[in-house]
Amino acid sequence: MKFLADGTHLAIIAAKFSCGAPRAGAEKGPEAIMQTGVFQEIATKANLAISFDMLAAEPAPADQTEAKEKEEERLGIGLGLKRPREVSAAVQRVSSAVYRHARRGRFVLTVGGDHSIGAGTVTGTAKALRDRFAGQQQQRQQELGVLWIDAHADINTPETSRSGRFHGMPVAFASGLAPSPQRGVFDWLEPSHRINLRRFVYIGLRDVDEAEKELIARHQVKAFTMEDVNRLGIDKIMDAALDHLGPDTPIHASYDIDSLDPEWAPSTGFPVPAGLSLEEGVRVARRLHESGNLIALDLVEINPDIAPSLLDLTVNAGCRLIKTALGVE
Repeated sequence: MKFLADGTHLAIIAAKFSCGAPRAGAEKGPEAIMQTGVFQEIATKANLAISFDMLAAEPAPADQTEAKEKEEERLGIGLGLKRPREVSAAVQRVSSAVYRHARRGRFVLTVGGDHSIGAGTVTGTAKALRDRFAGQQQQRQQELGVLWIDAHADINTPETSRSGRFHGMPVAFASGLAPSPQRGVFDWLEPSHRINLRRFVYIGLRDVDEAEKELIARHQVKAFTMEDVNRLGIDKIMDAALDHLGPDTPIHASYDIDSLDPEWAPSTGFPVPAGLSLEEGVRVARRLHESGNLIALDLVEINPDIAPSLLDLTVNAGCRLIKTALGVE
């Protein structure tokens, strides 16, 4: 892959967080994937060295009671977010871990966890690219492109969100649409972390809030819904997506397992019917690999506590997406 300085090393980050979602369980997703042995298979078939960063939630401070959280939110410390300090700290840890590997030119695979971590993964990659190519003539051309494969747009701001849950806001925070950080909550985000929504593409949308639709239209974000996929076919969608990002753009793909139809991925927090088939999801992954521009990948929102009798179906789908994106299937 032409944008990787160290193409022999796969950095895997297990982001065991679910603090941005309304229910627990997604923090167990990384372990469910790892137990399959998929990473050993990838290492053998692709002849890669693999490193693991295991990130998990830290115990809450003794004074971090529910009453204190509500008081923080009332005062604006958390910008209206649920569990503001915990979410900010978790996302920062993910961003720092991704940055550390991406700065060295390694492919970074992050397994979640709820999709809140996407605000950390893409910001870590974006900052690493800017730092790697700082001062070089091609820096502008090598600004990060993002493919967000999801049933949901995740672009609410704290003002538009009805739930206050961060897993519906990572795109807004990563792109700078959310309000300025304040008083210890997301104040680590710098302009160098930001992604450019002109180099951002959605695939698989089918459950989008009205406020999110307005934001997508206002900022001219390229978005392909499932209606588009069904009308045009996944290959034409990928042609258009890759053309929009450009042939010389490094790509970070953030794959929510709920982009797949619940027939293929039932063990997830917010399944939405009429999603991508497994073969369509695999085709997206294959086209990303074939582009030669994929430098980072997320797989999130596998929740072993939901439909546990069908967990193997969901995990196997996730493993197939990972292997295809990495070119070993």
